[in-house]
Amino acid sequence: MVKRKAEAEILELLDEYPAVGLLGPRQVGKTTLAETIAASVNPKPIYLDLESPSDHAKLKEPEDYFELHTGKLIVLDEIQRVPELFAVLRGVIDRRRRQGYRTGQFLILGSASLDLLKQSSESLAGRIAYKELSGITVTEIPEKTQSARDSLWLRGGFPDSYLAKNDAASLRWRTNFINTYLERDVPQFGPRIPATTLRRLWTMLAHSQGRQLNIAQLGANLDVAAPTAKRYIELLEDLLLIRTLRPWSGNVGKRLVKSPKVYIRDSGITHALLSLTTLDDVLGHPIVGASWEGFAIENLLSCLHVGMTPWFYRTAAGAEIDLVIEKNRKQLIAIEIKRSLSPTPSKGFYLGCEDIGATQRFIVYPGNERFPIAKNVDAIPLTELMSVLDTKSVG
Repeated sequence: MVKRKAEAEILELLDEYPAVGLLGPRQVGKTTLAETIAASVNPKPIYLDLESPSDHAKLKEPEDYFELHTGKLIVLDEIQRVPELFAVLRGVIDRRRRQGYRTGQFLILGSASLDLLKQSSESLAGRIAYKELSGITVTEIPEKTQSARDSLWLRGGFPDSYLAKNDAASLRWRTNFINTYLERDVPQFGPRIPATTLRRLWTMLAHSQGRQLNIAQLGANLDVAAPTAKRYIELLEDLLLIRTLRPWSGNVGKRLVKSPKVYIRDSGITHALLSLTTLDDVLGHPIVGASWEGFAIENLLSCLHVGMTPWFYRTAAGAEIDLVIEKNRKQLIAIEIKRSLSPTPSKGFYLGCEDIGATQRFIVYPGNERFPIAKNVDAIPLTELMSVLDTKSVG
């Protein structure tokens, strides 16, 4: 079992809010983390899996059930199955506030983002805080070796995949995970989408990891209209399976690209879609650089705090920055990502940094030592830059 960094943050939020929403894709470890948190809370919390008919039946009269367990933390798993509960929770929370129970009442787990947020944003405004649980990150794995970091990159951050007994077993788990999503989970969140079509889309995204999103081309390749392809992309994003990274929107007087870049969020899923079993398979595949870029970005974004916004920067003239972290519109951290032990900043990176007025400039690489690589540019290990971003005052 891997100790998750999010545990301390969720406990802190439970001390501040009546409800905390823990969001993340299926199998990312939400339930395990909730059980760990529950074990540290007194009195013993109530856990309800809303996919279980027996647990669902307990909420036939939800207000009565919640009243029966006043004073206890109630964990509601897969709450998107029972969206009508959100309106009930508002009344329960407000009533308990008048009774002196102000915080730590509900821990809500959900496997979708936008749908869950839309359902709860109005009902629970001011009463709930959200935390997204990513896959296991490089700062969370017990072994601090290059081999362990490479294994995480190969297998991805889903706990059962990373902790599998060998690479073949890990690939089998990820293949089954993909099949389960296609055949069971995705149909539950929207109109019926043919599993073969969605698999083709997912595989195309794996081949184009980190490229700009071209909805028209994807639609043509799938033999569907562009609006339909856009809906498929939005669904995968809502399920926290892919990430669209938005282009920089600041006014720099340049012709900026307007299409987002798209990444499959878990590197292990990317490799499974491409049938890459071992690290040698990945290192010998054309996707290697883009895969490591996506892996680095997901790890870095897991460290961001409120007020920190991620972008990428690219102009028609060739200036390009893989990742820009904007902090309260005062600090701009420019990050280039290189899968090389002797990284060299590109000309486009220098131009981009000058365009946006970057206050800090880093080249992330898979080494172990931080060192200056050019004027105002440091080569930095991924784990060290994560520590830099995780400090609430960057710089």
